[in-house]
Amino acid sequence: MKPGRNIELRSCEKGHLYKKSSNCPTCPVCEAERQPKHGFLSPLAAPARRALENAGILTLQSLSEHTEEEILSLHGMGKSSIPKLKKALDQEGLSFKEH
Repeated sequence: MKPGRNIELRSCEKGHLYKKSSNCPTCPVCEAERQPKHGFLSPLAAPARRALENAGILTLQSLSEHTEEEILSLHGMGKSSIPKLKKALDQEGLSFKEH
């Protein structure tokens, strides 16, 4: 955690204790448990994975129906996720939608 930030001890619904300095309500223990072991979402960081899940993008087919710019505009999606998504799409013969 960055110095000078107010760090709070929190508890989630499942009773996990964790420290957070932001107002993000996400429990890191629960997020680690939710991390998929397989599939195109598995190599993504939790914020990027949640961004796709919250947008209803749960399959490569649905991902291919969006432009790269649309995906990058999702809150939590970063540029480092795009190469991972492109690789997964390419392996299935798919790509991001063109403009």
